[in-house]
Amino acid sequence: MLLTSLRALLQFTTVLPLGATADFSLFAKRSYLYPLAGYVTGGIAGLCAFWIADPLIAAAVAVTALLIVTGANHFDGLMDLGDGLMAHGSREIRVRALTDRQIGTGGFAAGAAVLLLTFAALTGIRDLLWALIIAEVAGKFSMAVLTVYGEPFREGLHAALHGQAKGWFPLAAALLCTPLLLFPVDPYSLVAAALLAILSPAVLLLISRHLFGGVNGDVVGASHELTRAFVLCAMVLVPMSALF
Repeated sequence: MLLTSLRALLQFTTVLPLGATADFSLFAKRSYLYPLAGYVTGGIAGLCAFWIADPLIAAAVAVTALLIVTGANHFDGLMDLGDGLMAHGSREIRVRALTDRQIGTGGFAAGAAVLLLTFAALTGIRDLLWALIIAEVAGKFSMAVLTVYGEPFREGLHAALHGQAKGWFPLAAALLCTPLLLFPVDPYSLVAAALLAILSPAVLLLISRHLFGGVNGDVVGASHELTRAFVLCAMVLVPMSALF
């Protein structure tokens, strides 16, 4: 049962060929498993890039691998959120922009900004494999948090996941992140990653409640992209600041 739930999770978060479609409801009852997908996606992207000596090309390959292995699913949510944030007018207008399938200027700006931050951070990180896994796991943890605490503003996939979520899921998701403590990285970076994995969805939750009246799947996906970018930036900046 647990393996089937994990397969449903990976089929939801990646484009990996994993056989027949698993029963999604099995994952919905165990959305605390989100961080496990981060080990897979981060590991694949890291392995694609770690052998490349040139830091610019390695960073570009890593970003490309992340987009491909995830099917740009969460990235699409980020662009939808950008449209919602940039829309002017009432809450209804913002929700319409958020849920519209068309990508506008706000979505393009949000996507470009996060891609630039991600790429720039990766060029300054030596151990891409460990950094990508940490950032991906942190991003998936943020999704687990929003799944529990993000009251949906309409029916949909997020509403289904939220309805099955339990209050202890974030704690279980946090326990799945503990193997990161064994990674050979600066401890300050791990502390920063942990804080950002909590702060990013918390801030996004407050913004979404104010602007949209709640959360949907686009906001949850955007949380992953934002958290990953912030964690990667922190892994460059925090060790440098600790030297002074």
